[in-house]
Amino acid sequence: MASLWGWSLLCHKPNKQVASESVHGAELALERLHCRRRCETCDVEAGKPCMCGGGRVAVDEGHSSKPNSSFAHSVINMVGMLIGLGQLSTPYALANGGWASVFLLIGLGVMCAYTAHIIGRCLADDPGSKTYQDIGEQAFGVRGRVVASAFIYLDIFFALVSYTISLSDNLPLVFPGAHLHLPWLHHRLGTTTQLLTVIAVLVALPSLWLRDLSSISFLSFAGIVMSLLIFACVVCAAAFGGSTVTMGERIIPVLRLERIPAVSGLYMFSYAGHIVFPNIYTAMKDPSSFTKVSVTSFSVVTTLYVALAFVGASLFGPSVSSQVTLSMPPRLAATKVALWATVLTPMTKYALEFAPFAIQLQRHLPAAMGSRARMLVRGGVGSVALVAILVLALSVPYFQYVLSLTGSLVSVAVCVVFPCAFYLKICGGRVSRSTVTLNVAMMVAGVVLAVAGTISSAKSLVQSIQRGHAE
Repeated sequence: MASLWGWSLLCHKPNKQVASESVHGAELALERLHCRRRCETCDVEAGKPCMCGGGRVAVDEGHSSKPNSSFAHSVINMVGMLIGLGQLSTPYALANGGWASVFLLIGLGVMCAYTAHIIGRCLADDPGSKTYQDIGEQAFGVRGRVVASAFIYLDIFFALVSYTISLSDNLPLVFPGAHLHLPWLHHRLGTTTQLLTVIAVLVALPSLWLRDLSSISFLSFAGIVMSLLIFACVVCAAAFGGSTVTMGERIIPVLRLERIPAVSGLYMFSYAGHIVFPNIYTAMKDPSSFTKVSVTSFSVVTTLYVALAFVGASLFGPSVSSQVTLSMPPRLAATKVALWATVLTPMTKYALEFAPFAIQLQRHLPAAMGSRARMLVRGGVGSVALVAILVLALSVPYFQYVLSLTGSLVSVAVCVVFPCAFYLKICGGRVSRSTVTLNVAMMVAGVVLAVAGTISSAKSLVQSIQRGHAE
């Protein structure tokens, strides 16, 4: 959500004033929603008192923002939101699932494009719905909002764990030969890789203490550029690596059916972005073109993923690493650029991913609490959460299994199952029988993939942990 937020600002009006207005609007929307839920008779408008005890909502009419995102900007926003950490694992997923598993990658892209479309339909049905949680409440009441919120925060948490594992895996290659030794931490953090990871996270930690959340919006642009740079570097390694790149022996089978459940989780994680699609919809000048935006964006992203998967799998064969950057020739200039981009990307994500939770946290703090106290609470909670993420990432350094588990356990629900359930509940009485059948079939397929993928990835993760302890 925060990533889209910052990227939109940079696409339209790249200045701090606009960023501040965006954050102000987000906080105002939360406050209005809070007051509306407490008292139906409350008229929360600019400068008018809130009759349900919430005080006065101070709204500067000059700060009111209108939807101004064009078709092109909306496509850029959606593509930028979708391209991320998942692209690193697509060559590994293709090599493990077999060449035919590319049809699963394409099929999941089509499914997610459709569920993006029906999210737009749900928003059109109720102009008051602005977020993914709003759609959940529109469909199933307070319980729908609670469940949607829980999965959104799970998605954010596990994604940050995956980013931290990626950081830990790539840092040793960025600093080859580095040796750090801190005697007082040797019994807990005995390796240079772990110490480098701790230092990198500590460098990113102050961003969680920023009082003005809009000041982190530039990190969104940096993260998107890094993701595109990684893709370009892998393609350059294939095109210009010459004798430096050892082409993998093409013994990847056509299909490995037993690995499809885990592979589906990796593929699904790559398409996870539905929690911010309502923000893209509400920012559009012409929301009726949202379906075209979804189709165009997913076509671009799916094409990119398929190309990267084939290039990586063809280059390195079945031995390709779970992150393609780890398989690239170390002396190649493109490899060094890709590794630096992979390391810097997680460091741009911590504050951005925490921003939605920070806004919710601030909303629930007492109104009498001062700005300094609010900053301390927000920064303290964010720091504790980041430390927990760091500890978990260092304890479970198995990127592919954590990513697959996240995709199966969380992303399938958020991207496929929930949107179909919301749509059937909200619009089920006004759609054709074939549409109902399609959505039910997608829900069933999603549940099957979620259960099978969760069991498979969790089993592999536990086995890897046990082997790690045995060693």
